[in-house]
Amino acid sequence: MSWASKLVEPYRIEDGSKFRLTDFDPEDTGKIHSKKHAEKLLADGIADMTDLQSKLYAQDRWGVLLIFQAMDAAGKDGVIKHVMSGVNPQGCQVHSFKTPSVEELNHDYLWRALRRLPERGQIGIFNRSYYEEVLVVRVHPEVLKNSRIPPSLLTKDIWKDRFEDINCFDRYLTRNGIVVRKFFLNLSKKEQKKRFLDRLDRPEKNWKFSEADVREREYWNDYMKAYEDMIIHTASPQAPWYVIPADNKWFTHVVVAAAIVETMEDLKLAYPVVDANKRKELRAAAAMLKGKKKT
Repeated sequence: MSWASKLVEPYRIEDGSKFRLTDFDPEDTGKIHSKKHAEKLLADGIADMTDLQSKLYAQDRWGVLLIFQAMDAAGKDGVIKHVMSGVNPQGCQVHSFKTPSVEELNHDYLWRALRRLPERGQIGIFNRSYYEEVLVVRVHPEVLKNSRIPPSLLTKDIWKDRFEDINCFDRYLTRNGIVVRKFFLNLSKKEQKKRFLDRLDRPEKNWKFSEADVREREYWNDYMKAYEDMIIHTASPQAPWYVIPADNKWFTHVVVAAAIVETMEDLKLAYPVVDANKRKELRAAAAMLKGKKKT
């Protein structure tokens, strides 16, 4: 088992039937108790990822979709910035999903995600995603009522139906060569408060703060129940959830990196093999270049 697999295994959920969010400690640092050690592993992970992404791009068969969900201030932006720092921008696309626009509300809720799926050979990153439809929409029923869905379809089984639809969508992507990996950054309420206060105290971070963030804290328990229910009903071996401790950013970063490295290693990526005809073309091209007169 690779270093990446060993590190990430305790946080991967493939079967949600026995999952309980309270079993996962946001302050956990596993067997890594040194920030310096974590930074070394992260550097190794970024180097591995750089090599694997180059092969992913060249092979042009698989696509990788990384989905990040979390409460405000859990560090999604920081994870994307630090963990993906070694990835070639040509092979990676990041999309942040905010409040749906009028155009998006005039379509089904998966429509805007479908338009942003990664191509083969690419890594796609969703900062929030279609999973918001069983999170914020569930915590705030008024959002559902304003979604333009015919009232007759807003039944008591809507969340069960959405879990089923989302599972089918994840399975559809997997069967078409788009590998789906989903991350819940598990932040404690205490640490969120600390980070909010830090945003207020530091002028260069004031722009990150919104009064709405504080209001959402009033729904903390509702959100935790929604996240737990989401993972219970949508974790699978093909599209697992990773419940990543998020109170220590240095640990969060290295575990996410390990999960991505493990995922890409499992694809057995390799540079395309050049056939005999192509090798002949390359030899001819080399001969022409070497035979050119200097000007």
